[in-house]
Amino acid sequence: MNRQCPINQTAIWAQLHQHQRSTRFLHMRALFEQDTQRFARMHEKLNGLLLDYSKNRITEDTLSLLIELAQAADLHSWMDKMRRGDKINVSEDRAVLHTALRLPEGAEVYVDGHNVVPDIHRELNRALAFAESLHNGIHRGAHGERITDVVNIGIGGSHLGPQMVTLALRPFHQNINIHYVANVDGASLMRVLDHINPATTVFIVASKSFTTPETILNAQTARRWFLQKGFTEADIAQHFVAISSNVDKAQTFGIAPENVFAMFNWVGGRYSVWSTIGLSVMCAIGTRHFRDFLAGGHAMDEHFFHAPLRHNMPVLMGLIGLWYNTFYATTSQAIIPYDHGLRRLPAHLQQLDMESNGKQTGRYGEHLDFDTGPVIWGEEGVNCQHAFFQLLHQGPRLIAADFIVPMNSFYHVSEQHKVLVANALAQTEALMRGKTLDEAYAELAHLDNKQRDMLAPQKVFPGNQPSNTLLLDAVTPFNLGMLLALYEHKVFVQGVIWGINSFDQWGVEYGKVLAKKIEPQLSNTDPLAHDASTNGLIDYFREHHHEHA
Repeated sequence: MNRQCPINQTAIWAQLHQHQRSTRFLHMRALFEQDTQRFARMHEKLNGLLLDYSKNRITEDTLSLLIELAQAADLHSWMDKMRRGDKINVSEDRAVLHTALRLPEGAEVYVDGHNVVPDIHRELNRALAFAESLHNGIHRGAHGERITDVVNIGIGGSHLGPQMVTLALRPFHQNINIHYVANVDGASLMRVLDHINPATTVFIVASKSFTTPETILNAQTARRWFLQKGFTEADIAQHFVAISSNVDKAQTFGIAPENVFAMFNWVGGRYSVWSTIGLSVMCAIGTRHFRDFLAGGHAMDEHFFHAPLRHNMPVLMGLIGLWYNTFYATTSQAIIPYDHGLRRLPAHLQQLDMESNGKQTGRYGEHLDFDTGPVIWGEEGVNCQHAFFQLLHQGPRLIAADFIVPMNSFYHVSEQHKVLVANALAQTEALMRGKTLDEAYAELAHLDNKQRDMLAPQKVFPGNQPSNTLLLDAVTPFNLGMLLALYEHKVFVQGVIWGINSFDQWGVEYGKVLAKKIEPQLSNTDPLAHDASTNGLIDYFREHHHEHA
């Protein structure tokens, strides 16, 4: 692959910095007052998903310059490389083909001369068939009882994505209870084991190598618990399955080879919920709904790969986010879903975005001397309005926010959904409009002048805080698939423009290496050779930890 001129040395980069300086005092309230068609021009729709990006500190000139920046970064070329299976994960010499996981049967994508689509559908169909065997009672426990509970043991992308999708699609669940364990804190696993029956439970061990330390530790603990409940080694084959590329290690654990579902090295963990890693989701919602989820992702893929940049949802969201992060020097992005089922979406997007673009090294090893990936954070609305919204409304920082709001709920409780939606839309308006000192004084006309002088400044809202609003018809499998693929492509767009390889994660590995050195030192008295702080902390643990029999 050819190395391009660093993006921050291009003319368009300098133009965008100049444009930011010349427009930073524009207020969105004035932009809306001057242009009654602003919303009409600054929203996009796709299959029941609406993106309103009009409440941003942008003009048509801003968009034109940002699109020119995307062209300077050769975005279209990188999109084509990803779609056709080129090895754009250059540090690991791998293709990046989570989009292929969503392709229909009969499509073709080649890696090293091999069409991977039949492999994808072979493993997908095997996983779906296993999930269906739990639903219809064909696969039973070692004592002949129906399976009622599935425990997914994984971490990172083998946990966050599946857990988030399972929670979001609760109205589509069938007859299996799904549990998730990731943390090696014993409480995480034991609080699940304390509430399940081993005779009616299947454990999914999700680890590509079957060596992920946290996952294997939890899996071994679950295995011991299972055997302590009166089951035999032979019974493990009925109650444990694996998602892994290491069949031998899974078989040594006791898992039958036919219950090992393959993973592919061209899918990163944070992009893998569409694959066999989504087995727990399949167990929750069944074949038809999981295929709808894939179809939603594919619909967004088609839009991303074919829509003009000016009307391309992931491109627009990526460019606008980059506008704030790199040219306004903001440092964070809030994700606010107004749907209880989507409460784990911020956590999933934290990994998707920060593990992908939280880097200061370019794809070819060069140092990047500009801001890249933001801190992603958030919480479900309306709860967060009574927590961090004070900072959004009257704090000193510029913080962009995404509001995600379904138009319809599966839970018909009085007028609660209308109240929820009203709150979401009101917050986006308040963040944009703000409240002037004159307006605050007018609100306090019933008070004497001394009280007004004291209170009015407290009630001023600067406004001009940017937000995107994403409206869904409802949180269905198809719509959720579109939403997740939208964010995946947004992250890709930003990584391409910054010149980052968004598909490796070397920063995750270093701490693991050090942890392996420290763990045995916690239990022995060998001399320590860390820094003074780490040595002191290890010594303190040695003195105060109590071993349990």
